[in-house]
Amino acid sequence: MTTDPRTILATSGGYRWGARTRIEFNALVHHAVELSGAHGRRPRVAVLGTASGDPKDFGYAAIEAGRVAGFDVTTVDLFPMPNHDDTAAVLLEQDVVWVNGGSVANLLAVWDVHELRPAMQAAWEAGVVLSGVSAGSICWYLGGTTDSFGPTLRAVGNGLGLLPYGNGVHYDSEAERRPTVHRLVGDGTLGETHCTDDGVGLVYRGTELVEAVTEVEGKGAYVVTLDGDAVREERLEPRLLPRP
Repeated sequence: MTTDPRTILATSGGYRWGARTRIEFNALVHHAVELSGAHGRRPRVAVLGTASGDPKDFGYAAIEAGRVAGFDVTTVDLFPMPNHDDTAAVLLEQDVVWVNGGSVANLLAVWDVHELRPAMQAAWEAGVVLSGVSAGSICWYLGGTTDSFGPTLRAVGNGLGLLPYGNGVHYDSEAERRPTVHRLVGDGTLGETHCTDDGVGLVYRGTELVEAVTEVEGKGAYVVTLDGDAVREERLEPRLLPRP
């Protein structure tokens, strides 16, 4: 595995129903912490709910999930205003940045208003693990497929571009995800595109895909490319993570 400190874990999972709390962090969130190398203290995890408008109930649920997991969770909100004086500095203090799902188009627009695009890149280059689910996966790539604009899936193409690929999430649970990825790769809207079934994550060191991992047995990851006029899909078998 490359020693590049820049790490991203892009997922279609990360949560489970809690025993005493609304949610608990499942194996993918725990793996993001493991990838950070945090040890000898409580890991620091920033959770961003931008893609769904920073709902306060989710922020509370994430803090409670962190308590159960033994993580110090800091919520980074941008609605109705940033809840930290220096958001970029807060991101740099973390071991992991976890971005929740929702509208990736709205997330990217709001991040640009608050200059989080360079802040996320700075955190990545400093060795903070960038991670998240759904919209919180697509955002790290050049783009991907989204229902941000309506029920018919469309392409979004203004991702942060830290990973020079497209991204397809919920590949096995939403019927139009796979054919839409194939169509967009086939017509050149998306280049090489990396996709995850629900419960699966993709680990990158720098821009190199080094491993697929899963918290759900039997799920897959996929690399979709254009070979001449034909769209090719290669299945990657993920490594099953231990249940935390």
